Amino acid sequence: MRLELSDLDRDGALREAAAALPDETRKDFLLRTLAGGGAALAALVLAEPGRAASKSDVEILNYALVLEYLQAAFYTEAERRGALRTRTARETARVLGAVERAHVRALREALGTAAVARPFFDFGGTTENEPAFIKTAVAFEDLGTAAYKGQAYRIDSPALLAAAISIHSVEARHAAWIRYLAGAPPASSAFDEGKSMPEVRKLVASTGFVVQGPRTKARAEPRFTG
Repeated sequence: MRLELSDLDRDGALREAAAALPDETRKDFLLRTLAGGGAALAALVLAEPGRAASKSDVEILNYALVLEYLQAAFYTEAERRGALRTRTARETARVLGAVERAHVRALREALGTAAVARPFFDFGGTTENEPAFIKTAVAFEDLGTAAYKGQAYRIDSPALLAAAISIHSVEARHAAWIRYLAGAPPASSAFDEGKSMPEVRKLVASTGFVVQGPRTKARAEPRFTG
């Protein structure tokens, strides 16, 4: 199911509000609305704790949850540190962070007490350096999209599959958005391959971003957000 602006804006209020904005601001407003739509749909579909009945579904949703923790912490830290130079990069961190946090909430609600704990992260300064932030965001969004694609066929519950696909489509739009900011083609080929759990876990481990405990600098404000 693809969520359109018309599904969210049945009375035309969002379009009326957007019409009063300058062209560039209007475009950003509508992008934010559509980006958040997938997360809103996921939250609705995943509203009942314990929907992940099978052991396989629990494993897959926890796997997805760890990736969402990673992305949410990355964008949240970038936004809170306030070190990104351009308004576009700062707005990207704010909007994508809000959506990734919504994904985290939806997955945790679906898993209930089976949800894994949030890991600790140390992004090694990438949240304070704009070129590094953009490059890392491209890698995260491409990886998240490939990870969801690689697991979709394994999900047993039709309701959870629908929710996972709704998140996957949002991650794909994030990937196209951040690739555009990086000056890279939004899509490099006509078809995308998914990635397996071992492949994704190996790539995440290779970043060194997941750590055993918080590592904060004495001067750092705000405090560690992962």
